[in-house]
Amino acid sequence: MYSETQPVLKPDFSNSSDHIAFLQKTALELRRSVVKLLQHSRSGHLGGSLSLADVMSVLYFSILRNDPANPNWPNRDLFILSKGHAAPILYATLTKRGFFPEAWLDTHRKINSRVQGHPDRQTPGVEVATGSLGQGLSVMNGMMLAARVDHRDTHGVAVLGDGECDEGQVWEAAMSGAHHKIPTVAVLDRNNLQIGGTTDQVKRLEPFKDKWLAFGWQVLEVEGHDIAALLQAFETAWQTLDQPTLLLTHTVKGKGVSFMENQVDYHAKIPADDVFEKALVELSEQAH
Repeated sequence: MYSETQPVLKPDFSNSSDHIAFLQKTALELRRSVVKLLQHSRSGHLGGSLSLADVMSVLYFSILRNDPANPNWPNRDLFILSKGHAAPILYATLTKRGFFPEAWLDTHRKINSRVQGHPDRQTPGVEVATGSLGQGLSVMNGMMLAARVDHRDTHGVAVLGDGECDEGQVWEAAMSGAHHKIPTVAVLDRNNLQIGGTTDQVKRLEPFKDKWLAFGWQVLEVEGHDIAALLQAFETAWQTLDQPTLLLTHTVKGKGVSFMENQVDYHAKIPADDVFEKALVELSEQAH
């Protein structure tokens, strides 16, 4: 399997200035990769990919145990992108982590590509096909129960969208996770926008935190672009072994590109090429 000899990580929850700076730089590089990917393919979801860059940087470059040279390593930690339409940020992350060559990104959404519009098992590092919203948390619960039966010391993270929580299966999975005391970690990308408008306009979710608490989950509310806060929240979640944990991460759709931030049009809108170039210039300026 492809790998640029990337090491298996040991969870590092350090909040040292050097470590945080490294993860911030990585998140910025992931955002640039997402923009370049969609500029080339002319198809995909920008806003909800950009909002997850900081979470993905922390998970894949500081916390999750995995082996790019052996994606099916039995002792790996598990990751499911339940909001599968944000596949561009997953592909950017897996490429940078060394799971497959960057050249694969040039085939995004093309026939016979191994990086399709939504995650698929044919892509190294992808655990399960997602994109039919509402299912990822259920699958993660099942995988974590299997790990319990096999006596594997495995952690599992599922990333959900807030609009995805309109789906009833999310709440069935929430009940199951609490009932079986599964230490699943769910990251809720709370950017307040979905394809039909604001989440309040489409289907009001509040009181969101109280609902998850009522379902028996530990809820950690965190600023989703604050690397230090994310590290602390994941450390708490990693230490909680008798119940599931929700990281209610408050994020900005389109984060990092000022004119895309909090704009529902960029949920799935593919802008003109000069707009992509403007976005790349803005992201490049943030690196200095």
